[in-house]
Amino acid sequence: MISPIVVATVVLASAADAAAPNPLTPAEKKAGWRLLFDGKTTTGWRGFKKTDFPTDRWVVKDGTLAHIPTGAGDSHGGGDIVTVDRFSDFDLRFEWRIAPGGNSGLKYFVTEDRDGPIAHEYQVLDDARHPDAKVGTHRQAAAFYDVLPPAADKPLRPVGEWNESRVLVKGNHVEHWLNGRKVVEYELGSPELKAAIAKSKFKDVAGFGTKLSGYILLQDHGDEVAFRNIKITTTP
Repeated sequence: MISPIVVATVVLASAADAAAPNPLTPAEKKAGWRLLFDGKTTTGWRGFKKTDFPTDRWVVKDGTLAHIPTGAGDSHGGGDIVTVDRFSDFDLRFEWRIAPGGNSGLKYFVTEDRDGPIAHEYQVLDDARHPDAKVGTHRQAAAFYDVLPPAADKPLRPVGEWNESRVLVKGNHVEHWLNGRKVVEYELGSPELKAAIAKSKFKDVAGFGTKLSGYILLQDHGDEVAFRNIKITTTP
């Protein structure tokens, strides 16, 4: 006869396995979803404008792709990483957890033709502690960084907890989602977007705000941050 304790242990282990990060369900696979991070390796990623992966800046730990804090403030993107593949129209989902006072971001429409990783950015930030948040809502978590602010009632979870995010690009239509709620929405090439860019730090960047087939980038801002469940579909 199997001990109830053994049975309970098996059940708990099974539940833990089922809840493990970085899964794709059979339905998701059938629908065209793919993982950009397998939870075990850095396969599919490399340094921005590099062929290798910056292992001194990032580590795979407990099913997360985590940035190692430099302890020296802003690292100015020296360890930014990009996907090997490029994307144009897509539905991207990811989870992130930021350390107290931390700053990072996920960028899309990334091209290596520019001097640096200047692109559209889904801001990842500790709104309560990082100075960027005090500059304005257009630099707070889930914003189109420095261009468009997120909804005032965005459902941001406390530092240390996981946030679920989404970037949807369909034609010229772009959306940012946070924990199940749409918080940013814009149209590429629209007068409204052009006006917002004209007021931003990107106003003099040629082609900024234009759709292109680009890489997905995870930002090295020098702070501790972790990502998991990074998945994408290009299926309409």
